[in-house]
This record gives sequence, structure tokens and C-alpha cells, in this order.
Amino acid sequence: MSRVPCVCVVGWSDAGKTTLLERLVPVLKARGLRVAVLKHSAHPHTLHRPGSDTARLESAGAYATGLATPQGLQLTLPGDAGALLAQLLPRAEHLLDLVLVEGWKDGPYPKLEVWRAGLARPLATTRTDIGLVVSEGAPPADMPPGLPTLEPVQLEDICAWVLTAAARS
Repeated sequence: MSRVPCVCVVGWSDAGKTTLLERLVPVLKARGLRVAVLKHSAHPHTLHRPGSDTARLESAGAYATGLATPQGLQLTLPGDAGALLAQLLPRAEHLLDLVLVEGWKDGPYPKLEVWRAGLARPLATTRTDIGLVVSEGAPPADMPPGLPTLEPVQLEDICAWVLTAAARS
């Protein structure tokens, strides 16, 4: 069974991950790709507004809860996000061409890091699983040799790296 390729966009808080994704998704869409973006958080968040119908149904014991509108469908499933994603990717090939995950630096998928000066050292200086750094200006000198670095405005080149990494994932 085939599965939808997945790439993670990682980096410190306020590095520009969401901004890069906002710019990258239209480029990928223009190439005819159906792209999903998932936000990964290591911190717990309330998935349903307290008192809402879906929160009440979840409290009643529903395995999954969702909200369907003319604009689309949101579905909440219980469990570890990584395990759920691993189960969903093989089943989503008729709906999606690519999944981009914002965050999830410990996930098993190819990663690009968004970094900017003023933050802690790039993750790529201590991690071997980062394949590209997107940074305004020059990153620190202690970056691994040969690790490609692109500017955020180089969207076509970033897109090409994402598609190549996704094909290998």
C-alpha cells in the first residue's frame, strides 16, 4: 500500500515556520499538489471548546468526534499524534499528495529547519536529521559542512528540496 509523503518544518518558536509554510503551500498548489499542513505541538491543548457539542460527545465516550460544514471536515481521533499519522498516511493517498508538518522535530520524516538570528543555535548544529536550513542571512559558522542553506525568498528551491525529500520519505 502506498502512502502520502510527509516532510516536517522544524525550528525554534518564532523562527518563521508558519510564515514559510504560508508562502510555500501556494507554490506547491500551483504545481497541482494537494497539500495538507498539520501543526504539531508537544504541549497538550484543548481540542474542543469546553461545553461545545463535540466536547460533550467526546466526554460521553465517542471514539472520534468531528465537525462537518459546507467548508470541510475536522475530525479528532484519540491517541499519539505520531502513531495516528503513521496510520493515516497509507490511507490518504486518494485525498492528498503531500503532508507538511509544522513542528515534530522528533518525527521520523525528512526535516527542514527554519532559523533566524537572535534565536538559540540552529537545531542542525546538533542534529543529523535536518536536511535543509532556511535562514535570512548567514547561519552560524558551526553548521555541518555541506548542509544546504536557502533564504526564505528562494521558494522554488525550497519547493524542489521538499519534493525531493518527500519522494525519499
